[in-house]
Amino acid sequence: MVVEVRNFFGVYLLYCTNPRYQGRIYIGFTVNPERRIDQHNGGKRRGGAWKTSGRGPWDMVLIVHGFPSDVAALRFEWAWQHPHASRRLTHVTRRTSRERQFDFHLRVLAHMLQVAPWCRLPLTIRWLKQEYRRDFPRGLEPPLHMPVAFGQVRAVKETKGMRPVPSEGHAAAPKRCSVCLKKFQDEDDDTPLHCFHPGCTLAAHITCLAQVFLEKDPHQFLPIEGQCPCCKNLVLWGDLIHHFKGCYGNLEADLTSSQDHWANELQQ
Repeated sequence: MVVEVRNFFGVYLLYCTNPRYQGRIYIGFTVNPERRIDQHNGGKRRGGAWKTSGRGPWDMVLIVHGFPSDVAALRFEWAWQHPHASRRLTHVTRRTSRERQFDFHLRVLAHMLQVAPWCRLPLTIRWLKQEYRRDFPRGLEPPLHMPVAFGQVRAVKETKGMRPVPSEGHAAAPKRCSVCLKKFQDEDDDTPLHCFHPGCTLAAHITCLAQVFLEKDPHQFLPIEGQCPCCKNLVLWGDLIHHFKGCYGNLEADLTSSQDHWANELQQ
């Protein structure tokens, strides 16, 4: 299954399958994974990076996506490429002579997902090719709100004026915020945030719901998860925002929804 994502910002890991250069890796940023791998394998003339040109073929094996902006993704890319130059990763030991580049950069990624600011982002770690899949080092598994997914992903271009499709039960525009009870305005920046669980009637300002989720963690700015004030289900903040922006046409189809992810983690 190919998952389609709007507002896509991703940082990917390439693996070289050319016998002459086999085992080499490359880390990059993209807004379109399918187009980017074709560029890498097509060489510099087709827009590929000079470091990968003439050394292919390359496989795009892993991608981290869900960044709120291209700037956030590019900063993540730089730190992953240069872990020993990043002040946030001074605790990561250098690669030993016996450690493969692939394993080393997977270890670096595991550490990156544990430290601020990345540890609070609603990221998805996606293996694009099952045969390359590796378990994260023991004790460095991704935070519970970051699902590990499998399969291909396709960036969907957002056309001008596109609006997220409301979920069932929200056909009628809500008039008041479920939290502060104030009326919604007609401006675009006052669009209500909905819970995606079937039958839930939540409609809230983003700031209002964020304050509810941060009641036990008031010193933070970005929530990770919380209990919906209406349906009382435990939901991930990242899922709510992805649903709000229309990033996923079908949130549950990606198996990254809150209930499934937390249930799977608790069973392990």
